[in-house]
Amino acid sequence: MKRSLFILLNIMLLSIFLVACAGTKNQEQVTGSGETDSEVQEKKEVSSDEVDIKNLDAPEDIKVEGLADHYHTGDKIKLTAVLDGETEQDHWHWYSRENPNEDWKAVEGQEAKEFTGEASVNGLELKVVLFNNDDKPSAQSASVKILINDHGQDEVSKLIYKGIFEDSQVKDRPLSDWEGDWQSIYPYLLSGDLDEVFEHKAESGDMTAEEYKDYYTVGYKTDLERIVIKDNSVTFFENGQEYTGKYESDGYEILTYEKGNRGVRFIFKLVDGTENMPKYIQFSDHGIFPADSYHFHLYWGDDREKLLEEVTHWPTYYPSNLDANGIVNELLAH
Repeated sequence: MKRSLFILLNIMLLSIFLVACAGTKNQEQVTGSGETDSEVQEKKEVSSDEVDIKNLDAPEDIKVEGLADHYHTGDKIKLTAVLDGETEQDHWHWYSRENPNEDWKAVEGQEAKEFTGEASVNGLELKVVLFNNDDKPSAQSASVKILINDHGQDEVSKLIYKGIFEDSQVKDRPLSDWEGDWQSIYPYLLSGDLDEVFEHKAESGDMTAEEYKDYYTVGYKTDLERIVIKDNSVTFFENGQEYTGKYESDGYEILTYEKGNRGVRFIFKLVDGTENMPKYIQFSDHGIFPADSYHFHLYWGDDREKLLEEVTHWPTYYPSNLDANGIVNELLAH
């Protein structure tokens, strides 16, 4: 009798053990991809901070739009990630580092294709990564750099920008101050890309947004869509044609406007070039002494003195590498 009870007890214990093993196996059931549920859970718990961005091998199929040529301290940064091709994935992460010797870190709260922030660190690098449904990086952007240039914005510099300065502060400038590839911003006005700028001006100005747009439409209007300046050579791109001339400094003129503020025209005269090039070009960029220009208003023609009387029509140029968002950011900053 005792022997029968002992055998029965062993059979019951064996049954309990087998049931427990079966339960464990069910909990770790193999998925269709060959991974157990516990492995999938472990994989999904990997955070964006643990991704090795420096050695990421995902293709650079993302373009970052909206980057300004430079920012002033405190300026708003608005960037947009644009993927080359269509996708249903929407798991984005933006990463930053302050210098190349640091590790990339996920930017808190920046988990959409749009990035918004404030310019505070000169040279800050940003990169965006798109993750697939398995939380693996599927595409990335090249890094972009946030450059801050406050143009020496002490009290004196701020007054100069507003047109308040002494004659003794003005110094002659070389043509190299405007060296580069420049684009007219008039097409952006016509397309409506600058409407945000006019609305912003209307918030604190004395005109409506529509009135500001009308005012700048007259000021920006031009067929000269691009200018390339290198050494003492200036090339105009207008209506599909290209013209080049060589210029030398012809001094500067200090102008006083109706509102009482002043400005300086830096003048250059043609010394060699085609008949299509103007005899004079005059730059105005709110600067009064040698310094690299970040945008400018240009006046051109064959009558030096008559050009100085022009104050309502001032075609405006920004670096050609800026897109619409970059242009808007620049205009909002000034």
